[in-house]
Amino acid sequence: MHFAEAIATGSVRPDQAFTLFDALEPVDVGFLAGTWRGREFPSGHPMDGSLECSGWYGKRFTDSESVDPLLFHDAARSGYFVADPIGVAQALAQGVRDLSAIRKAIEAPAPAARLRRVEYRGVLSAAMVYDRLPVIDHFRRVDEVTLLGAMDRRGDPGTYFFVLDREG
Repeated sequence: MHFAEAIATGSVRPDQAFTLFDALEPVDVGFLAGTWRGREFPSGHPMDGSLECSGWYGKRFTDSESVDPLLFHDAARSGYFVADPIGVAQALAQGVRDLSAIRKAIEAPAPAARLRRVEYRGVLSAAMVYDRLPVIDHFRRVDEVTLLGAMDRRGDPGTYFFVLDREG
C-alpha cells in the first residue's frame, strides 16, 4: 500500500501505518521551517478523531528552538491560535470538543517545543520534542509539501499518526 492509497481508504491498521512510515525518507530540521496544516491519519489509535474534532489547525516551526506544536482554529475559523500542549491535553481529557471555546485558558505565551535529529525505528530524522510533556513527534517526508508524523508518547501503548501539509 502506498501513501495515496492509505489516504484514500480513510484508515489503516497500525502495522500498515508503520510500514508506510518506515518506507519514507528522513527529514532535515531546516526543511520543517514554516506553518503546516495538520490532518489525522487514522490507524486505530484511541486519539483518532479527537484533534480534528477539537479544531486542530497544525504546527508552526520558526527555527530549531522555537516551535508551536499545537495550532487550533479560532472561533470564526478564519485564523488560528497557539495552544499550550498541557492545557490541550487536560481539555481533551475532560471531553472539551471545541478548543476555540476555551482559547483564553489554553493559549500559549511562548513556543513549547524544539526540533532535534532523533533516531526512531532505526532512522535519524527531524523530530519535535515537547518542552513539558513526554512526547516526541517524528517526521518522514512523503514529498516536498507533505509529511507523515508519528507521535511517540511515554506510556502510550500505541502510536498516533498524522499528516502535515506545508502552507503556501
